[in-house]
Amino acid sequence: MFKYIKSDLPASIVVFFVALPLCLGIALASGAPLFSGLIAGIIGGIIVGGLSGSKIGVSGPAAGLAAIVLTAIGTLGGYENFLVAVVLGGIIQLIFGILKAGIIGYYFPSSVIKGMLTGIGIIIILKQIPHFFGYNAKPEGDFAFFQIDGENTFSELFKTLNNISLGATIIGVIGLGILLLWSNVLSKKGRFFQLVQGPLVAVIAGIVYFYVTDQDSAYGIGASLLVSVPVPDSLEMFLGQFSFPNFNAITNPEVWIVGFTIALVASLETLLCVEATDKLDPHKNVTPTNRELLAQGTGNIISGMIGGLPITQVIVRSSANIQSGGRTKLSAIIHGFLLLISVLLIPTLLNKIPLSVLAAVLLIVGYKLAKPALFVKMYQLGWKQFLPFTITVLGIVFTDLLVGIGMGLAVGIVVILIKSFQNSHFLHIEDNSNGKHKIKMTLAEEVTFFNKGAILNELDRLPEGSSLELDVRKTRYLDNDIIEILEDFALKAKEREINIQLISERGVVENPSSYIEFFQLSPQKSA
Repeated sequence: MFKYIKSDLPASIVVFFVALPLCLGIALASGAPLFSGLIAGIIGGIIVGGLSGSKIGVSGPAAGLAAIVLTAIGTLGGYENFLVAVVLGGIIQLIFGILKAGIIGYYFPSSVIKGMLTGIGIIIILKQIPHFFGYNAKPEGDFAFFQIDGENTFSELFKTLNNISLGATIIGVIGLGILLLWSNVLSKKGRFFQLVQGPLVAVIAGIVYFYVTDQDSAYGIGASLLVSVPVPDSLEMFLGQFSFPNFNAITNPEVWIVGFTIALVASLETLLCVEATDKLDPHKNVTPTNRELLAQGTGNIISGMIGGLPITQVIVRSSANIQSGGRTKLSAIIHGFLLLISVLLIPTLLNKIPLSVLAAVLLIVGYKLAKPALFVKMYQLGWKQFLPFTITVLGIVFTDLLVGIGMGLAVGIVVILIKSFQNSHFLHIEDNSNGKHKIKMTLAEEVTFFNKGAILNELDRLPEGSSLELDVRKTRYLDNDIIEILEDFALKAKEREINIQLISERGVVENPSSYIEFFQLSPQKSA
């Protein structure tokens, strides 16, 4: 595990700075205690990171669950009751893993996964622009198009124009300049610049800027524009930030419904993130999905027991980890320890970090996920790849993550059906001499009811007096719907004087009296 520590340690620092405001922001957006987000981030890093089979995935509280959490806390009558649902959700995830439900993640098309990554990249950019300019009306981690404050992504951008903070913008630009200089120039100059990551330098610059400027001046940074970590005055106060589930609420059916919802949504988000991170991984590691569900379930049980939010694998943190050179799960584990240590030892210092600097870090992450070149590449692959990709991107930008993926998947399924419709058979005219059409139709290996329309159209278009050679030697599965079409066509063929030769592994049959009887003689409905 420690083989790549020189890569994992710098990456973990970057992930830490990305995760810190997201943990706090998602907790705020969820209507939960701020400390609950940090608990989830710590558990997601240390526990889930240790148990997971993913080398580069990073877990923590997820924006996709914020709306569910917000509603559930109110519905269930308090945060302690909600924690019972989190624990139950974790147990259900364990059951999913035991039942090997992780295979579901493999059924999402590549175009949808790429659209998911690109859409998230665009969302990160759009959502971080206000923070970059010092307009923090919405919390970090609010990634939905329609925000909890009644605004939407684009209206928030317009409001930003009238609420620019000069100080936050200045240090944001400085931070962005450091990041670009570090990644494009300095990182190639020596080992030191590879070990010490640009985001760390940008954050230090932000803290220094805060101390050297007057908070109340035009160039200063107000408290609302800084990270806001809970600062306990004593050990007793620190321990008092933990919440514990009220298991008396376990008899409430609503708790079980919320628990199942958390398990389902968290598992789906995790599996999608696993697919996405594996695609981003330059070393092409493959994550065992069932093990991931077991790890996530364990993490959610522990998080719920000590007052944390639900946990999933998160694409924003995972992509930041990959882009920063993370090689093993050690980077995720270290980032969890960094969250824990910083909350215990230096919460006051963390509260001096400008959000605009962290926004600059996320802008770089977003751009790397949504490079314009990817749109060109997907377009060049043809409409069957480009359409699901585009719909997924638009769906994520204008709704939310899961809805956008659902839209892309639906379009992907339609594309598959169209391809299936087109690929049911191969048809060509072998001889057209003397006005006599000799036509050969070769059926595909699997022909289902999806192919009814295509085959029916071809049969109806056969000219009178023609000869049809129907080759089913390659067909391993022939749906009953297709057999019925052939049975009905046999009557029409007689009326139109069409001669049919059925070629199968059992030989050649001239104008079969019954296609149903013929194919029933063959096991697996094949010829």
